[in-house]
Amino acid sequence: MKNYDVFVLFLLVRLLSVVLVQTWFVPDEYWQSLEVAHKLAFNYGYLTWEWVLGIRSYAQPLIIYFMYKILQFCHLDYPLLLIYLPRILQSVLSAYADYCFYKWCERRKWAVFSISTAWFWFYAGSRTLINTLETALTVIALSKFPWSRKSYSDTSFLWIVASLCVMRPTAVIHWFPLCVYYLIISEEKLLSIIFRKFIPIGSITLGTSIVLDSYAHGTFIITSYEFLKANVFSNIGEWYGVHPWYWYLSSGLPAVLGVQMIPFVIITLNILKHRREHQHDLALLGCIVFTLFVYSCLEHKEFRFILPLLPIVLKITSSHMARWSYKASPVLIWLVSIVIFAGNMLPAVYFSIIHQRGSLDVMVPLRSIAEKNPHGTRFLFLMPCHSTPLYSFLHVNVTTRFLTCEPNFQHEKNYVDEADDFYSSPSLWLRRAYPKDEPLPTHIITFDTVSVYISDILRRYKLMKRIFHTYSPSGRIGKYIYIYQLM
Repeated sequence: MKNYDVFVLFLLVRLLSVVLVQTWFVPDEYWQSLEVAHKLAFNYGYLTWEWVLGIRSYAQPLIIYFMYKILQFCHLDYPLLLIYLPRILQSVLSAYADYCFYKWCERRKWAVFSISTAWFWFYAGSRTLINTLETALTVIALSKFPWSRKSYSDTSFLWIVASLCVMRPTAVIHWFPLCVYYLIISEEKLLSIIFRKFIPIGSITLGTSIVLDSYAHGTFIITSYEFLKANVFSNIGEWYGVHPWYWYLSSGLPAVLGVQMIPFVIITLNILKHRREHQHDLALLGCIVFTLFVYSCLEHKEFRFILPLLPIVLKITSSHMARWSYKASPVLIWLVSIVIFAGNMLPAVYFSIIHQRGSLDVMVPLRSIAEKNPHGTRFLFLMPCHSTPLYSFLHVNVTTRFLTCEPNFQHEKNYVDEADDFYSSPSLWLRRAYPKDEPLPTHIITFDTVSVYISDILRRYKLMKRIFHTYSPSGRIGKYIYIYQLM
């Protein structure tokens, strides 16, 4: 396959995901990127507590901000362009990362097949998540890593790694073992590498980050330090849920890999059995093990945290599957390919098109309502915090209110966040939030599971819209999202 054809194939797959992925994954896709950029570009919006505390880098939102400002300057800041252009930009970067993955895998066809059909990368590869950007840049850096002696002097990967670590400090976790491996295999002396490469590149990158973030935050700040202080030292992340230590092994990694988990386990056992023949693969396995170990020690766990491990796993499997295919019969190769393709297609379709789509679908009628009466509209979202996007999808400066779930920063006894307070007694919360002299919201947006608990308030409203969300509701998430309008 020609290089141009391969890149076009990857680009078509990633652009297809922009069209087909119509579901909600996690709040950070919007609240840590699009909403921040919208606030910067159009001077209205909402910044979450992470931006108030300064634990996030403005690197990614500023890229989207410049895109928004160009659209605004050209009078093309239509909501659909604000929503989809950042995703298209990310999909192009992801496609380039796929191409770098292909080169890293020595241009094997199995590499094209593996990365193109990986369901979780299709699901996440066009999203405006910092984890998606991190994964794409990780692949690009890995393709430039000096795996051969001829490229030991190439330090381009270190610039990408340094940028990743200041933008997303947890990137240190999976790059630490790889950098140690670089020190081991390098022909240069240890002190020479540290003082001639690591320290200068790290200092320049960190200094640039400090200047950028200090300007954007309006005060001197080192966001990577603030991030570590909040999420590691203070362990604020546990406020958003905890899992047992083995969760990444029992649920996280199997879900991210899907059907690719089977060949990965088999190939890993073979690598360990013939470890002298697979030095680079052992280094990659060490990176995976080290990352999973560190993340398992942290109480708050999410699927997206280990997304950067996906291309590393696929590199190992595709290389060995390529060698296996030289010996296997064509029928067996086709059978395995069909199983892998079908095993990836099923979750890709379900999670990209069906599961949790209501969070995005509901913004279409809400935007229409807001555009018709921007000054008289008051939205109230009675849902788990950040269950939908907001101004980046509405693009109308209407009054909105939603349940917050800020951590217990002051370490108060018996602290209850606003969302928990509401769900403990919905009617009582509404009476406190909207006393007699307070105008009621013109529209209430909530899940069907909540409506029965606020029926006394809803007597003043009529059901305007019922929107499907998921076939598998759980906890505070319902099957449908209701839009109620004040009568």
